[in-house]
Parts: sequence; C-alpha cells; structure tokens
Amino acid sequence: CTPVAVMSPLPMDFNYTQWSTVYNSISLGIACLGAATAFFWLQIPNVTRNYRTVVSITGVITFIATYNYIRIFDSWTAAFNVRLGVNGDYEVSLSGQPFNDAYRYVDWLLTVPLLLIELILVMRLPHRDTVCLATSLSLASVLMITLGYPGDEQTQDSARFFWLSCAMVPFLFVVIVLVCTLSGATARQPRSVVRLVAIARYLTVVSWMKYPSVYIVKCLGPRGAESVMYEQMGYTAADVSAKAVFGMVIFLIAKEKSRLEEEGYAKA
Repeated sequence: CTPVAVMSPLPMDFNYTQWSTVYNSISLGIACLGAATAFFWLQIPNVTRNYRTVVSITGVITFIATYNYIRIFDSWTAAFNVRLGVNGDYEVSLSGQPFNDAYRYVDWLLTVPLLLIELILVMRLPHRDTVCLATSLSLASVLMITLGYPGDEQTQDSARFFWLSCAMVPFLFVVIVLVCTLSGATARQPRSVVRLVAIARYLTVVSWMKYPSVYIVKCLGPRGAESVMYEQMGYTAADVSAKAVFGMVIFLIAKEKSRLEEEGYAKA
C-alpha cells in the first residue's frame, strides 16, 4: 500500500513563464470570484423572500472560494524565489516553503455540497424530495472529495488512478442524479425557467468533468513544472465556471421565478 503524502513537493524545473502563468491565473480567479460575491450579495434585495436564501448561498460559495484562492496565491508566492538574473531574465527557484494546494480541497469540501444544495433549493421541490436529494448529493460530494485528495498528493501514477477510481463512484452517482433523476422535476418547472434549470444541471456536469480531466494531467500529460502549470490553470478555470458562472445561472432562475411570483400576486 502506497503511503499518502501530506503535500507533494514541487518540481525544481520551473521557469518564469510557467511560474507567472500560474500566478496570473490564480489572480484572475480571485478577481472573478470576488466580483461574483459582491454581485450576488448586492442582488439579494432584488429577488423575493423565497429565493433570498438561495442567492445568499451563491454569494457564500464564491466568498469561500475567494478566501481560499487568496490563501493559495499567498502559498504559491511564498514557495518560490524570483529574482533578476545576470543575463537580464527572471530566474525562479524553490524557496523551501511548501505549496499548500490542500486549500483547494478545503474549499471544495465546503462549496461543492452548497452548489448542489442551491440547485435543489432554487427548483423549490416538495419538502421531502428537497431533503432527500440535498442530503444524498451532499454526502456523495463530500465522499468524492475525500477520496480524491489522497490521490492528488501522490507521485506514482498507479496510486493516483486508484484514488481517482474510488472518487469516480460518488461522482457518477451525482451525475446520474443531475442528468436523470432531476429531468422530471425540471419539466415541472415554470416554462420560462425550464431551459435555465436544464442549463444549470448540465453546466454542473460539464464543469465538474474538468476536475477528473485535470486530475490525471500528471499521469498522462507533461511532467514536472509544466504539468503543475496546466493543473493549476485547469482547476482555476473549473472553479470559476462551477461557482461564478453556475451561480449566475442560479441567480437568473431566482430572478425569473421572483418575477413570476410578483406578477401572480399582482393579478391576485
């Protein structure tokens, strides 16, 4: 049995382009998620009471992600020394401080269950269905992330594939629920939001598929510093689409349903 590493060491072959690409992508992630947080919380008064909790949760998700991305950014900069070399080019070397990428998994443990819960809440299903789906999806997502972390810290391909296979079991359960189980509930939504709810469901699946794809970069793709660069860029792109973009779709659903409620009350 391969022991689980606490934090895998960074490769030593980083150049300035690779280092700055990760630096800038994480910075972009902070900007996108931070702006989304401000937008969602400012929009809370613009939806009816039934959907204010949903929009609040959307803002909480991006706020948590923003905080963890700031910690990732600080850890990334602390892990390297960057200085101007004698030939006029910037030189990058490891500082000896570890790069703590576990912040991502801390973020996912908190935000992924909330992402699924906000989708269920905005659909306003019967209470029993809401509790059942929110509980099962949350537990499956926590199990998926818990099983994924040990493999992400492995340096051996066989160990990474083992933990990936384990994590894919709850992952596929979540996908089946989103694609199949919720299809009937989507059809029963108001006509003007059916398309948006379907987009939210499939956007979740598509954006989540990026995570296992990035996960195996170190196994099937380039090695060393280049693989770390693609991994960090991929996870950042996946997080922005799964949280900020997905959150915008959830807000549009809440906004449209609020409009329908207000029109109904006005007619009554």
